[in-house]
Amino acid sequence: MTAAVLIAVIFGSSILLLLLMVTGRSDRSGGNGKSGKKKNNSAIIREATKKLAHDPRNVPALLALGEIYYNQPDYAKSYPIYKSLMELTNMHQEIDDKMAYLRYGVCAFKTDKIDESGAAFAYVLKKEPNNYEANFYIGKVLYVKKEYEKAIGCMKRAALINPENQEIHQILAFSLFQAKKYRESLPYLKKVCEENPGNKESLFYMATAMEESGMADKAIKVFMHLRPDPTYGAQACLAAGTYHDKIQQHEKALQDYEIALKLENVNPEIKVTILYKLAHTLIAQNAIAKALGYLRQINSITPNYRDVPSLITRYQELTQNSNLQAYLISGTSDFVTLCRKFITTYYKGSFVKIEDISVTAECTEIMCNVQSARWENTEIFRFFRSSSAVGELYIRDLHSKMRDIKCDKGLCVTAGLFTEEAKKYVEGRPIDLIEKAKLVSILKKIDIAN
Repeated sequence: MTAAVLIAVIFGSSILLLLLMVTGRSDRSGGNGKSGKKKNNSAIIREATKKLAHDPRNVPALLALGEIYYNQPDYAKSYPIYKSLMELTNMHQEIDDKMAYLRYGVCAFKTDKIDESGAAFAYVLKKEPNNYEANFYIGKVLYVKKEYEKAIGCMKRAALINPENQEIHQILAFSLFQAKKYRESLPYLKKVCEENPGNKESLFYMATAMEESGMADKAIKVFMHLRPDPTYGAQACLAAGTYHDKIQQHEKALQDYEIALKLENVNPEIKVTILYKLAHTLIAQNAIAKALGYLRQINSITPNYRDVPSLITRYQELTQNSNLQAYLISGTSDFVTLCRKFITTYYKGSFVKIEDISVTAECTEIMCNVQSARWENTEIFRFFRSSSAVGELYIRDLHSKMRDIKCDKGLCVTAGLFTEEAKKYVEGRPIDLIEKAKLVSILKKIDIAN
């Protein structure tokens, strides 16, 4: 019994010792695997380089060297190798031409030789239209060259072959967006945002695509989220402010624009646009003095930007004449009140009875009966709030109405000017034209507080 136990112990110990020896050998062999591979690669590189020094067109040496550099990857070193192999494909059947062209194209793309890479991928696709790598890379080439419609087709083919590649989703989404296919881009942009929530570019594109697709209520939430972003914040603020201005939420719009102006390194063109929008929002709130400050700032950055010089002149004058300011930018009720006072001031000393008031998008029309000591007339006043030129068409329309209702006289009042055609038309007709200079002189006589 004891002898049997002893034999079993000895046998077990021998097996254990044998396993340890085998494992030790295996570990030593595995530990030197990478080192051995590096030594093998170094030896291959030395041998291939030596052969190429004697014969630059040595195909086996080029293939061996290209394989090592391409897989490292070292695209700068593998680029000239695959260029040589590509040029040798017609003379050497052992070279896989699709492989040579494809790898040459990848190396060219990675080293910013975009046109060369595109030609190489086109060669591969001519022979194998559904080649995944060729479709993927030529899609990238076309996107870089801003040929978005062509990029879309290539990326869709690549996505069919490898639907898990996140980079395909992004380039496809961005190509659709840049091609202004906003609604079609949305599902791809959403996928990119889900895959990489920190990708602010795709988030900004998604918000813009939503807005362009009639989903402004959803887009505004994303734009407001992006407002503090150092890269896309200014554009997001501009989009949010424009939206809030459109729905008459001027306080929110002001907040959007002011956040943008606090950001650093804002694109100068975007900054000027924001200042311009901000000035107009302040004007809508009758904050003329503050708006003037921003208009002057724009003029110092970009002289003669849009209509800024004329706006500065116009609103400088308004700050000095509260009645002219009220004429141009007050609410409808205050404007009608001012027009009534204008008529009574214009016919000072006469009895004026207002018979009808009509407000349209083009003008405010007041019909009245005027009685003086010597005469009595039925007259129509048309007040135009625009400071631009009023044309003949509006005067013809007034004259036609005067004939229909048998009105004695018509008067057209504008804060701007009348065209030469309008002035010629009223010659010999009972219509007076009152331009800005005369308007201002009468407005100065009105006490708007009473």
